[in-house]
Amino acid sequence: MKKILLACLCLALAVTVAKADTVGEQMRKASNVFDEIMRTPDKGIPNDLLAKAVCVGIVPSELKFAVGVGGTYGRGVLVCRRGGDGPWGDPSMFTLGGGSFGFQLGGQATDVVFVVMNESGARKLVRDDVKLGADISAAAGPVGRDGAAATDVEMHAEILSYSRSRGLFAGVSLDGAVVHQDRKQNEELYGQQVTADQVLFGTGIARPASARELDECLARYSPRGGHPWRHGQA
Repeated sequence: MKKILLACLCLALAVTVAKADTVGEQMRKASNVFDEIMRTPDKGIPNDLLAKAVCVGIVPSELKFAVGVGGTYGRGVLVCRRGGDGPWGDPSMFTLGGGSFGFQLGGQATDVVFVVMNESGARKLVRDDVKLGADISAAAGPVGRDGAAATDVEMHAEILSYSRSRGLFAGVSLDGAVVHQDRKQNEELYGQQVTADQVLFGTGIARPASARELDECLARYSPRGGHPWRHGQA
């Protein structure tokens, strides 16, 4: 009972810490995390893999804890290419939570990054309460500028995921983690109620000024690529 109560207190603390950042600060942190990861010599996401990706999700400084039962909570931003293979589009906010999925760091702040490799994965990801590894296929991603060493499992996964803690960047399994669309932060970001589907696959939504830095960062490392949406969305 004591362990359960302590775990609940840790979760409450994680939520409080995550809510302390404004949407603009989350966007800035996401840009910094991605830039730092990709600038690390021979240790970032493979260039050829990133060129094939249709979306990128970034959770800066996810708060982790491990008290008998594990748990995680973090807020992130998801950006997809317009039409699947065009320039990067508008950001949509989400939360990442779940149990002890593959790595326990005992309270260590961790950055999480994942790349979505096809339209099917992108469309599944914008649903509510999507469980990675169950509702959508996921695997630990390969690291390094050359992605030739990627396994068959990695190449067939809809999502490839990574974490960075204490300066160490590595592929990590997010199986069991749950992605939930953050409607409240999206409303704060766009000044109106919008769905993740509208933001990522629709048209007519004005890009917020706070998204410019992240857009420029993603474009710097992978201006275009991916795969066109089958349904022809802009």
